[in-house]
Amino acid sequence: VDEGRPFNLTVAIKSRTITSGLKYSLATGNWGERKTASKAGVSQVLNRLTYASSLSHLRRTNTPLGREGKQARPRQLHNSHWGMVCPAETPEGQAVGLVKNLALMAYISVGSPQTPIIEFLEEWSTENLEEIVPSDLADRGCTKILVNGNWIGIHREPEKLVTTLRSLRRCVDIDSEVSVVRDIRDGELRLYTDAGRVCRPLFIV
Repeated sequence: VDEGRPFNLTVAIKSRTITSGLKYSLATGNWGERKTASKAGVSQVLNRLTYASSLSHLRRTNTPLGREGKQARPRQLHNSHWGMVCPAETPEGQAVGLVKNLALMAYISVGSPQTPIIEFLEEWSTENLEEIVPSDLADRGCTKILVNGNWIGIHREPEKLVTTLRSLRRCVDIDSEVSVVRDIRDGELRLYTDAGRVCRPLFIV
């Protein structure tokens, strides 16, 4: 810049330093500067010995706590893990309860586009945020509609909307992985279509 030459970002940044640092962290699992203290076990090398061992490794969860701790709380299952995490499949010894596995029927959602859900909500009398006034939110009959955490509008008849969405999901008119959660206490209807959610099958009674 001082010499009047055009500024080139590729010359100023040493790409080899960043590349070698990422390769070292991914290969060893130690993230941070090599000289100072770094976090260990952030990344792992996927076990490719057999197909079954690869699946077992992908379905394993590891709590980042020291094995020497004698606290029982982190080793127990949380109530929200019901049906998601196996209560019996865990190694013996110091790692008991810290290394858990997904339940046999549990799976991770792949994800689906949210555009069809939003278009359906607009057709089913969902009022956009631009159309409502603050006084509408005070009405107890109004329910906030959130899609993947984004507030898109309100609805006056949430019970009918939830029933319709669930019937469409059972008929596979919308993706079977779409999560429909109605929170009556907070007055919200939460719809999730993103990937990375732990799902489990349920009986329809």
